[in-house]
Amino acid sequence: MKILITGVAGFIGFHLSQKLLKLDYQIIGIDNLNDLSRTV
Repeated sequence: MKILITGVAGFIGFHLSQKLLKLDYQIIGIDNLNDLSRTV
């Protein structure tokens, strides 16, 4: 079974995907990694 996880680079998304991979699920992970929240 394939599962889509949004926010996969975060703490919860990462650990959820690791657990599901160990249970033989296929993971499609999406996240938004950008510099908008960085202070210059």
